[in-house]
Amino acid sequence: MLTPDQIEQYHRDGYIGVENVLSQAEVEELRSVTDGYLEKSRQVTENDDIFDLEPGHTAEEPKLRRLKAPIDVHEVYRNTLEHPKILDIVSQLIGPSLWTNGNKLNMKSPGGGSPVEWHQDWAWYPFTNDSLLAVGVCMDDMMEENGCLLAIPGTHKDRILDHHSKGLFAGGVTEPDFDDSGAKKIEVKAGGISIHHVRVLHGSLPNLSVNPRRLLLFQYCASDAWPLRGVEWDEYVASHVRGEPTNQPRVADVPVRIPLPRPKHAGSIYETQRAIEKTTFGEATT
Repeated sequence: MLTPDQIEQYHRDGYIGVENVLSQAEVEELRSVTDGYLEKSRQVTENDDIFDLEPGHTAEEPKLRRLKAPIDVHEVYRNTLEHPKILDIVSQLIGPSLWTNGNKLNMKSPGGGSPVEWHQDWAWYPFTNDSLLAVGVCMDDMMEENGCLLAIPGTHKDRILDHHSKGLFAGGVTEPDFDDSGAKKIEVKAGGISIHHVRVLHGSLPNLSVNPRRLLLFQYCASDAWPLRGVEWDEYVASHVRGEPTNQPRVADVPVRIPLPRPKHAGSIYETQRAIEKTTFGEATT
């Protein structure tokens, strides 16, 4: 469980790191299963519903950037989504009744794994209230040299920045005077978790080390938080991981930018962010 200081830090800064949540055996199982999907990606030549590939991926040298919905392909990922220790921690921050609106496994290969440009998750999926967060389960030590998460403290209490380019949603901050000088590293050992608020500004560095950085990401929502773009009742109920569904959303006074018109490059965040002309962590693409 979180300490009062950790809870205070989360609400003040919009993020925390928590060590020693998973056992070594649980981490090893996640690594083993993930290694299996890396092997399977050797047979894949382009992005599909399961795999998102790094540029330069080949059968001889596989470079897997993301598993798009890991809980749908292996029970070990779903079991981690519903891990009692993780749910206990999340419940301390956004309430006892929870559902999930997304999951992915981001993998940064050694020697150049793709960065993720600055963004707010809220820009991708605004809800009726902002009792949402993302948990990153570290399968490896997540340090600066292998592409740790970065966050800018306190930005979850501020406005939603522009994530559009040339009138289309681009999946990352596009404001020309954006200042990331206050960014802080979220470094966590294998078996620990990162937690970040849905509105906090965050991104991640490229992996310039010889070590992998595999981060299993789960999005959790309070049961009374409903997506502004809608959800089917059966999907909402089936996505519950703790507590009871409700058909009475809680509506809060929160800033919103709708992620429309649709992006030039559909797919994962990596594809969508190709439209960002001025990048922080990578070369500009259009």
